[in-house]
Amino acid sequence: MKLNRIAVLSPGDMGQGVAMRLKACGVEVYTALEGRSGRTAELARKAGLEDCGSVRRVVETCDAVLSILNPGAALDKAREVADAMRATGRKITYVDCNAIAPQTVSEIDAVIAAAGGVFIDGGIIGPPPRGKAKTKLYVSGPAAATLTQLKDDQLQVRLVSERIGDASAVKMCYASITKGALALGMELMIAARKLGVEHALEAELNESQPEIFEWVLSRSVSMPPKAHRWVPEMLEIAKTFEGVGMTPRILQGAADMFELIATTPLGRESPEHAREQARSGPDVVRGLADGTS
Repeated sequence: MKLNRIAVLSPGDMGQGVAMRLKACGVEVYTALEGRSGRTAELARKAGLEDCGSVRRVVETCDAVLSILNPGAALDKAREVADAMRATGRKITYVDCNAIAPQTVSEIDAVIAAAGGVFIDGGIIGPPPRGKAKTKLYVSGPAAATLTQLKDDQLQVRLVSERIGDASAVKMCYASITKGALALGMELMIAARKLGVEHALEAELNESQPEIFEWVLSRSVSMPPKAHRWVPEMLEIAKTFEGVGMTPRILQGAADMFELIATTPLGRESPEHAREQARSGPDVVRGLADGTS
């Protein structure tokens, strides 16, 4: 099937970046801003997206929907699109690109299939594809090869398999080390500042673990505004691991850490405002430590 018209629900920080790369591929890109925030509407406007208003109108207009939103809302959005498919009689392709467990993917697959739609499992790895940044979209499922028609250096589609859940499994395992390790790194640095030993710890890390220290600091810069979204993502990873007999507790702890960060002044900023501040890693650590009780 040729993908000429694709909707991105919704154009937040990552969704907007993906939408712009789809436009660069020559695809007409739409969204549904009914009930969305002013920030989301502004991001959509800057990306030049066509607003269909409602999800029903999206289904009437588009060949496919890419769901890119808070993982905790993934199942509800799939149900909304499925209801629109039943109401309109249109059977479109639904690509879930959210950070969710294979078990959750199976639930969404069943919801879309029951409405007659085609489901593709997706997992995004990398930053929003802006500037020179590159993002990988891993896909799996019987219809996943459909997305390989999207050819772009910055939004790279990678076919995993024909099995639903495999793309999300890759994402879950990958994010467990990138975001899970960042949660631990931030916790220990915040704790060191609260304990009054931050400078001694910094000197030791610079001497014995410079690569790890720099990795945590560099990753911390853009993290706080995303922390609220990473809470359900960590819980989905915990669910993934528990499903194969591993402990969920490590990633449940990471979820607790991101939940704490989300309550701080830095955590309540928008990604756009945070980028404008151009803070360093140490600035972020100090801001988070001083912003938590």
